[in-house]
Amino acid sequence: MDLIPKPDQVVAAAGNVAHTLLYGGLADLRPMPRTLIDDGELREVYHYRPAAGVAETGDPILLVTPLAAPALCYDLRRDCSLVEHLVTQGRPTYLLEYGQVSFKNRALGMEHWVDEVLPEAIRSVHEHAGGRGVHLVGWSLGGIFTLLVAADRQDLPIASITVVGSPVDVTKVPLVAPVRPLLNLTQGTGVVTRAYRALGGVPTPLVNWAFTAASAQKVLTKPIAILTHLDDTDYLAQMEAVTRFMSNMTAYPGRTFGQLYHRFVRGNALATGRMEIGDRTVDLAGISVPTLVFAGNTDGIAPLPAVRAVVPLLTGSPQVRFEVVPGGHLGMLTGRAARGTTWTAIDEWVDEWSGDPLPTKRTASKKPASKKGAKKKGAAKKGAAKAAAAAEASAGSIGSNPSRRYGSASSRALGGR
Repeated sequence: MDLIPKPDQVVAAAGNVAHTLLYGGLADLRPMPRTLIDDGELREVYHYRPAAGVAETGDPILLVTPLAAPALCYDLRRDCSLVEHLVTQGRPTYLLEYGQVSFKNRALGMEHWVDEVLPEAIRSVHEHAGGRGVHLVGWSLGGIFTLLVAADRQDLPIASITVVGSPVDVTKVPLVAPVRPLLNLTQGTGVVTRAYRALGGVPTPLVNWAFTAASAQKVLTKPIAILTHLDDTDYLAQMEAVTRFMSNMTAYPGRTFGQLYHRFVRGNALATGRMEIGDRTVDLAGISVPTLVFAGNTDGIAPLPAVRAVVPLLTGSPQVRFEVVPGGHLGMLTGRAARGTTWTAIDEWVDEWSGDPLPTKRTASKKPASKKGAKKKGAAKKGAAKAAAAAEASAGSIGSNPSRRYGSASSRALGGR
C-alpha cells in the first residue's frame, strides 16, 4: 500500500480483512489429491492424481522431502504449489515423505534414508510409472539425500537430479560458521551431544524454534509487512501459507541428527565430496546423471557459496547446471517468484533429460552398488550423440540460459573456470 492509500487500495484492504475475519484466512490451503502407492518404516510414497481433463505423459518426477520439514514445502497453497504446477502440465508427479518421527526411531541413522527409504521410493515410482526413468527433486536436506543416493546407487533408474537450496560447504553458512570452532572443542562430549542422546533426537518444538531463529528478521518485520500489504491478497495468502508450514515441523531421529551434527556441521565432510554412510564412503564424483543445482539469492540457511560448492565435486555428471533464483530458503522453492523462475527451469530440465522407458533389469539389485562396478550411461537414454554433446556443452554452460528473467550472471561465470 502507498503511504497515503488510494481509494482502491483501501477497498482491497478492507475486503481482505473482512474475508480473513469471516473465513479464517485468504489462502486456499486445500492439498492436491494423492494416493499412497508404497510405504515402509518412515517411508510414504504418494502419487498425485492427474488433473481433470489432463492426461499424464512423460517421465515421472519424485519430490524428496527433507527431514523435519513438512511435505507442504511442495504443495504450499493453491496457485503457489509446485505439485499443482506439475500436475496441471500432465507430468506424473510423486512425493516421498516420512510420517511422524518418534522416540522409537531414535536408533535410525542416515543410512536408513540412503540405503532403504529413497532407493525403495525410486523403485516404486519407476514401476508405477511404467518403467520410465525417475527425475528426483530434493529441497534442502532432501537434496543432500538425493545427491548421496545418486552417487551411491548407480543401479537405480534415475534420469536426472535437481537439488534446491542444499548447502554442501557449511563453513559458508553464516549461521553456522561462527560456532563451528566452539563445537569442535567439545570432541563429541558437549551439551548438544548429551542432549540429543537423552531426548532420542531433536523434538518438534526445538525444530520449530531453530527454523524460526534462522528467519528471525522476517519474523520481527512480519507485522509491518502485513500492514503495508493489506491490499495485496496474494501476498497475504502466501504469508498465511508459510506460517502454516512453519507450524508443521517434525522431529529428527536421534542417531540421524547425531550424524548430521558431527559429520555435516562439525566435520563439514561433504565439502570434500565424500561422506561416510554405514560401512562405506560415498563420493559425489560417482553421480553419473545430469544434475541441476539451485541457490536462492537471499537464502540465509543455504547461501549461494555454500550451495555452489557442490559444482566442482560433480565430476562424473554428464551435465551440471547451476542456477541462481530469487528468494530465501523456502521462497526459492515455492515463493511467488518461483512460479516464473525455479519452476520454469525445472520444466526445461526434465524435458531435456526425458526419454524412453528404461530396461527393467536396472532395478534388480537392492544392495548398495560397488564402487568398482560399471557406471550406467545417462539414464535419460538420449543416445550417445546427445550425451556427448551435453557433456561438451556443460563445460561452458553452467546456469547458461541467457534469456532467464532472473539473474544468473554468477552461475554462468562458473563455466569459464
